[in-house]
Parts: sequence; structure tokens; C-alpha cells
Amino acid sequence: MDNKTLKKWMPAGIIVAIVLIIAMILGGTYNGLNTAKLDVDAKWAQVENVMQRRHDLIPNLTNAVKGSMKQEQKVFGAIADARKAYAAATDPNDKLAADRKLGEQTSILVNAIHENYPQLESNKNVKTLMTQLEGSENRISVERKRYIDQVNAYNRQVTSFPANLVAGMFGFQKLQQYEAPAGSDEVPEVNLE
Repeated sequence: MDNKTLKKWMPAGIIVAIVLIIAMILGGTYNGLNTAKLDVDAKWAQVENVMQRRHDLIPNLTNAVKGSMKQEQKVFGAIADARKAYAAATDPNDKLAADRKLGEQTSILVNAIHENYPQLESNKNVKTLMTQLEGSENRISVERKRYIDQVNAYNRQVTSFPANLVAGMFGFQKLQQYEAPAGSDEVPEVNLE
């Protein structure tokens, strides 16, 4: 190639190189944002998974002790209502609120067993179910923490320059962070009357 031809094509080559570099940066940033959003969705799915585990254990526990706990029928009804609300919840905040209510009622039941029915507590099936339920509570706490951390990382990425420009172009938005429902900082009252 001679100098004249090279000079003729050089501006076009530079423009093509700049466009390719910009496209690579946009593509990389988009892929990073998409991966971060998928990670948030996966963390939320795990939160739902462990909440579902507890949701599935509760009927076994209540059936194991129901016959011996006549005065706690109100608690069993509240647990059934909380399970229905959990099953009907469609978004993360509703699911978490229903799960919190289910946890409160389950705590009341577990406390009643500990305090009023030591003979049930020594029953092997009840003991196993209570241990599994306590394990589920711990898992839910851990998975909520992981979800909160992942949402925080995603939100930092979506709001930081220059990713915020790409996020705006492709519709990635800041996600709402998990917030405990109002009153969850108060100890639930245990009243079995």
C-alpha cells in the first residue's frame, strides 16, 4: 500500500477502532450489570427456598403436637392464616412480611411447647421437627444477609460512573433493599388464652 492510500483509509480505520472500543466497553458493562442482576435474583431465590423449607416443616410440627395442645387452637389458626398469606404473596416485600408473621406464630408455638408441654418436647418427632425449624430460622437469617449484600453490590454498580450511563440506556434500575416490616424490632407477645 502506498502512502496516499494509507492516508486515505487511516481516518476510517481510527473511527472503526474507536467504535469497536466503545462497543466492547458498553458490552462488558452491560454483561457485568446483567450478571449482577442475575446474582441478586439467585440470592432472592435462595431466601425463598429456605423460607419454603420452614413453611413446609410447620404443618408437621403443628400436627405432631396439635392433639395435646387444646388451649393453643388460636395459635394453630394463626399459623394456618400466615401460611396462606405466605403462599399468596407475590413480591419480595409481601413474601417477607408474610414470612415474618409465620415466624412470629411459630415462635409462639415453640415457646408454648417449651413452657407448658415438657412431655411433648421430649417426644423424638417433636424434638426433631423443632431442631429442624430452629435450623431453618438460622438459614433464613443467613440467606437474607446474603441477599442484602448482593442487592447492595448491584446498587453500587448501577449507580456508579460510568456503569450508571449504561444502566440508564438498558433499563437497569436500583433495587429496593430489604427492610424489616414496621414493628419487627419489638418482641412478639405470647398470649395463649
